[in-house]
Amino acid sequence: MSRNREKPHYAGHRERLRKRFMEGGTAALADYELLELILFRPIPRRDVKPLAKQLIARFGSFADVINADPVLLREEGCSDNVVQEMKIVQAAALRLSQSVVLNRPVLSGWAALLDYLQAAMAHAKTEQFRILFLDHKNVLIADEAQQAGTVDHTPVYPREVMKRAMNLSASSLILVHNHPSGDPAPSRADIEMTRQIIEAGRPLKVAVHDHVVIGRGKTASFRQLGLI
Repeated sequence: MSRNREKPHYAGHRERLRKRFMEGGTAALADYELLELILFRPIPRRDVKPLAKQLIARFGSFADVINADPVLLREEGCSDNVVQEMKIVQAAALRLSQSVVLNRPVLSGWAALLDYLQAAMAHAKTEQFRILFLDHKNVLIADEAQQAGTVDHTPVYPREVMKRAMNLSASSLILVHNHPSGDPAPSRADIEMTRQIIEAGRPLKVAVHDHVVIGRGKTASFRQLGLI
């Protein structure tokens, strides 16, 4: 005689959580609940709430979990499938935020640009330097990572920066780098490097609109600080 198997307790929970999400969006969910939705796919037959809460406790927030180093995720018991799912979400979020700013006037969409840069750089463990190349209408024509360095230094070569600007027929630049410490306050080295790039661009008529330093949830603008 066959037995009727009861659904596991988490089956109903998944259905309810998905319904809350569809009806109320992310505002209706706590960080760990949004993370549960991500975990449902790579972990189809297990209660994922304990793992979701564990990851939030370890890393601090939904965004911090999604951006976490794969090695650290595995240390918390995440399988390769789970890590892959996290990185897909991370890549998709970055692609979406990039699409909002690419080929559009940057200076009129400054908030969207900062959101994109936060997504791209705020969680990096080492310093990264990137350049936004703009045309004569301040439209973003290229966004390129130039260098990756140590936790507190990135080598930048003004001549190479200007060579690339000439290749792209860029009229102006926005310099961007991150501070893995989380504090976006410009250092003396940052200020000197910016001065060198401005000087290199002057005879070529390539202006530096700004230099933005990305911290954890914070940014510093050289222009707003009066450094440009």
